[in-house]
Amino acid sequence: MNVHEWALIAFTILAQLSVGSFLILGFIHFFTVRKAGTVEADRLSDRALLVIGPALIIGMIASLFHLGKFWIAYRAVTNLGSSWLSMEILSGVLFAVVGGLFALMQWRKIGTFAVRNIIAWVAALLGVWLVFSMSKVYMLATIPTWNTLATPVTFFTSTFLLGGLAMAAVFVANYVYLQRTNPESDPVQNELLRDSLRWIAILSICLLGLEFLTIPLNMAYLAAGPAVATAAVSTLMSEYTVIMVLRLVLVFVGAGILGVFLYRTALSPGREGMLGNLAYAAFILVLVAEVLGRFLFYASYARIGI
Repeated sequence: MNVHEWALIAFTILAQLSVGSFLILGFIHFFTVRKAGTVEADRLSDRALLVIGPALIIGMIASLFHLGKFWIAYRAVTNLGSSWLSMEILSGVLFAVVGGLFALMQWRKIGTFAVRNIIAWVAALLGVWLVFSMSKVYMLATIPTWNTLATPVTFFTSTFLLGGLAMAAVFVANYVYLQRTNPESDPVQNELLRDSLRWIAILSICLLGLEFLTIPLNMAYLAAGPAVATAAVSTLMSEYTVIMVLRLVLVFVGAGILGVFLYRTALSPGREGMLGNLAYAAFILVLVAEVLGRFLFYASYARIGI
């Protein structure tokens, strides 16, 4: 696999991580406001905004390597009416701009809560449209291995799985920071942290189930499809067996086993150190698994015709 495909792996993974993080953060902030008030919800979530923008920007920079010639990048957005690639790029730029505007307003507390909330919703919708556009880029009739329902399902699963576990790790890091700056016990933030991690753990386990359902069904569908799709499945099963098994093991351990331990550990206070270890490990394992999964996605490329 050449640098162009690795550039696309970096872009798709980081963009989906950014969108998922923004959406998960929004949901958690919404519920924590109602439970503990705006001030405590902001203490939990504001610093998390610092990791979303940089991840997306790095991914978009990486995508330029796919073009080969950076100076022609502007041409990629000139076919909005007929090209999902143009829509993907425009959606990414708009998500970055609107999301960045929200982050600035949230950090500086510019405008009312209602105004910031509206901007956050616009950014969230742009993020969802970005992931959808991203999946449509690959759903081409000439590439039967990509032109299946598994492509958008997999992309959105990665979005929420990576976003959720990334936020779990960030919430733990934020709690450690709060404890260092204010060593006194903070029961409200402790409870919000454990509540958030429990829901993220449940989400990761559910998404793991969805992944383990989608993968075999898609493989079976492709194996019964056109000859090129059948050949691509055979290639994956023979040449990439180790990567496939490793990817499944990592996501099972990270989202499944560690997800269960994360949920159980978050049930009671006083185990924040263990929570941190579990959250960091789960995110790293799943991130590696999703990178391997995206590698296999591009490796399954099989085209019909010229």
